[in-house]
Amino acid sequence: MSPVLAGVLQLLALLVALGLSYRPLGDHMARVYSSDRHLRVEKWIYKGIGANPSVEMRWPAYLRGVLAFSAVSVLFLYLLQRVQGSLPGSLGFVQIDPDQAFNTAASFVANTNWQSYYGEQAMGHVVQTGGLAVQNFVSAAVGIAVAVALVRGFARSRTGELGNFWTDLVRGTVRILLPISVIGALVLVACGAIQNFAGIHEVGQFMGGTQQWNGGAVASQEVIKELGTNGGGYFNANSAHPFENPNGLSNLFEIYLILVIPFALTRTFGRMVGSLKQGYAILGTMATIWLGFTALMMWTEFAHHGPAFDLAGGAMEGKETRFGIGGSSIFAVATTLTSTGAVNSFHSSYTGFGGGVTMLGMQLGEIAPGGVGSGLYGMLIMAVIAVFIAGLMVGRTPEYLGKKIGTREIKFAACYILVTPALVLGFTAVAMALDTPSHSMTNSGAHGFSEILYAYTSGANNNGSAFAGLNADTQWFNSTIGIAMLLGRFLPMVFVLALAGSLAEQTPVPETAGTLRTEKPLFTGLLVGTILIITGLTYFPALALGPLAEGLAA
Repeated sequence: MSPVLAGVLQLLALLVALGLSYRPLGDHMARVYSSDRHLRVEKWIYKGIGANPSVEMRWPAYLRGVLAFSAVSVLFLYLLQRVQGSLPGSLGFVQIDPDQAFNTAASFVANTNWQSYYGEQAMGHVVQTGGLAVQNFVSAAVGIAVAVALVRGFARSRTGELGNFWTDLVRGTVRILLPISVIGALVLVACGAIQNFAGIHEVGQFMGGTQQWNGGAVASQEVIKELGTNGGGYFNANSAHPFENPNGLSNLFEIYLILVIPFALTRTFGRMVGSLKQGYAILGTMATIWLGFTALMMWTEFAHHGPAFDLAGGAMEGKETRFGIGGSSIFAVATTLTSTGAVNSFHSSYTGFGGGVTMLGMQLGEIAPGGVGSGLYGMLIMAVIAVFIAGLMVGRTPEYLGKKIGTREIKFAACYILVTPALVLGFTAVAMALDTPSHSMTNSGAHGFSEILYAYTSGANNNGSAFAGLNADTQWFNSTIGIAMLLGRFLPMVFVLALAGSLAEQTPVPETAGTLRTEKPLFTGLLVGTILIITGLTYFPALALGPLAEGLAA
């Protein structure tokens, strides 16, 4: 079987699996966030944290819940790393340095999972399972909660209430993420991923010496790392490591885990606003971009010419032979068009255009299908922008789902789309202008610039993947990327929840002959164009200095 055919067949199998999961999972999540019933275990949790699950919150109260919970999480995870040397199961590892502990705490709480350390050489079992894995669950649940709050803003009228943050957080964890993770962990163990609490072992001969391997609860962390679009690996090689991702079947299953909730949330959206067609329109937009990026990535990696490329069947540098170009390309697009950041290949070794595809996927805002929750609310913000543009073209007050998009709403949407580019381009410019940050670059020229641009793109967009080649374990990068991750995660949430509150207070506008039909393919095309134009105008100059320059010079 040719490598190209193998890649296409993997893509088709993935599409079938996602299609079969779409309806049941989307409907289940809609029931979870619409139900008035509380499970017994949920009642115990509410009692333990002192929350009243029956109290509805307006957007400022909802936001305070998000920020307070996340602030406590950052502090807890930071302290856990700082006292690691005194904890049982530390495997002999000492406490983490303050700047790296801050970076890691910010990273995992912000659902970014950027790692400036070698997991198997720095973190013991308690930090890995009691700290990092826990944040993989709750940071994902926070993202879904904020998305659901925005959906309620569209669905409700004449009220500013968006639900209860603590209820949404607990339900997302207990009823969605945990059950799927238990089943998924069993699948990964069956595929060959390890699951234990073993210590460090010296094995075999490796280039004249022995090699040390860690055990760990890898399968259980791997599944929520992908399912929650987190991305932080138990090992430095991440999903290229055979303990995390043993073979082609586990690789395809992990890609499925990355995509299944973000895509299914579009049906949840349709159910909650009372129009499945609206959900299908958002799904169509996400799927169009994702399939387009996947096809482009596979083409750039398979079609690159040269003797080495021809002998290998494509650009195999930096890719695992057990996954091939097809499995690696699909994984790379899935992880950068979501906020996952897991990698099963070396993005820095991709062709110039291939590296640009991974970077552009993040710069779109990771909305196709995006992170769990963050992808949906990011796409809905873009839908608001698209409706506004359409209204300007026909001279009509824009409306979306029966809600007027006025001055206040468009200001919130505009602030949302400006935050991340400001962080990415601002930090990149400062890092390139100073002497110290540039010393961390392994390469010079366009590729070296891409290393730094990718790092801040990944951090501010809460992705967490690395272009590699950049030594990010310095005080400068640990601090600035940590700040970019926190601001890139929580500042946009402020505007999302403010928009949700504004929409929920409105009285629905009846449909007329002049109303833009946002459930039609025409709107899907308008939305795709809006996303590409906004991103292109924002990032094209920076991309021209990095991956585009490198690709054209190849």
